[in-house]
Amino acid sequence: MKKLRIIILIILGTISANVQAQELDVNLQIRPRFEYRNGYKTLLPEGQEGTSQISQRSRLNFNYKQDEFKVKLTLQNTRTWGDVATTTTADKNGVAVFEAWAQYDITKKWSARMGRQVLSYDNQRIMGEMDWAQQGQSHDALMVSFHPENHQLDLGVAYNSDAENVKQTPYTVANYKTMQYAWYHTTFDKLGASLLLLNTGYEYAATPTKLLIDYKQTFGTYLTYKTAKIDSNLSLYGQTGKSTDLKVSAWNAAANFGYQISESFKAGLGYEFLSGKNTNDGSTVIKSFNPIFGTNHAFNGYMDYFYVGNHLNNVGLQDAFLKLNYNVNKWQFALMPHIFLSAADVVTPLNEKLDSYLGTEIDFTAGFNFKKEITLTGGYSQMFGSKTLEFIKAGDAGHTNNWAWLMISVNPRIFSWKK
Repeated sequence: MKKLRIIILIILGTISANVQAQELDVNLQIRPRFEYRNGYKTLLPEGQEGTSQISQRSRLNFNYKQDEFKVKLTLQNTRTWGDVATTTTADKNGVAVFEAWAQYDITKKWSARMGRQVLSYDNQRIMGEMDWAQQGQSHDALMVSFHPENHQLDLGVAYNSDAENVKQTPYTVANYKTMQYAWYHTTFDKLGASLLLLNTGYEYAATPTKLLIDYKQTFGTYLTYKTAKIDSNLSLYGQTGKSTDLKVSAWNAAANFGYQISESFKAGLGYEFLSGKNTNDGSTVIKSFNPIFGTNHAFNGYMDYFYVGNHLNNVGLQDAFLKLNYNVNKWQFALMPHIFLSAADVVTPLNEKLDSYLGTEIDFTAGFNFKKEITLTGGYSQMFGSKTLEFIKAGDAGHTNNWAWLMISVNPRIFSWKK
């Protein structure tokens, strides 16, 4: 560590002889997480045993600022403990670049950023960092921001290819080919309002020799109202356009209300509706809402039964929930029961309409701030699934379907320098 600091100081001394107002901050994150999965993401089949493992994120962040110029570089390695057999075996995961961007503040109100960056807005339902996932989520994009007092307008564009090609080649990465968005936010005293327009283009092979891009639009608003006691929000989004030559027509609405009962205790309730498609609907229209780039683990239960790499183009979802938070000293506790129902009809091949009730999930989490750089968190969740959920996801609703986790996050600042 001492040698690393000496090297950094030598480099800085060399490049900064005639430059003013420089800052460099280097910090590290080590985040291992143990999980016991016994019906996580889907109902466990009869006779099947659960499993457990430890995953880890290791990140090194460099933040540099020089007058109107900012640069960020984040290197990370994500792994499962034991995925490399011996210490002499090469790490199959390697080190990846999570963020690598440069920003120039053109004026006090205008800035531009290019490179790999996190795009996170509002409550992260549509665009978020996905921080729970060890790998996170970032985008290769160009973003221009206009931010006068009480207003902000961000305009972003992205265009992806899987290599430096010399002829037309299909974009095979499970991602968008092109993306454009506009996000506007303003505040009025206790009210906050955002508007989002997102256009995503996905490439597909119409024929073996013809590639096409279909564009899907996601648009809507996110409203907040906050006082010393009240914390509430309301959102409404629609989706239209096309996907692989199929028409899209879907929508999402949510409302949340929280009240600070005392300094330590907060209670809230909420409801979300994500449109879906009847299982006996023979049309080709995509009627199921897709949260696109959302931090979906934070919504619809921590067991990730819905919209975390699953439940897309399905019967949609209704989620009614309570949230109870209690904080005391360095401890934080939360209890959140969910009641899930389908948003569209669930009809069997025998034309039997099933009950819309999918199940009840109970999530409990606890956190302890050991010290500024060290946080310990954990939780336990259990899903009480229904026969309708069995029909949609298979598995056994009568099986004990639960999930437990324990995570420690160590975030030391290893170097800080300012001139």
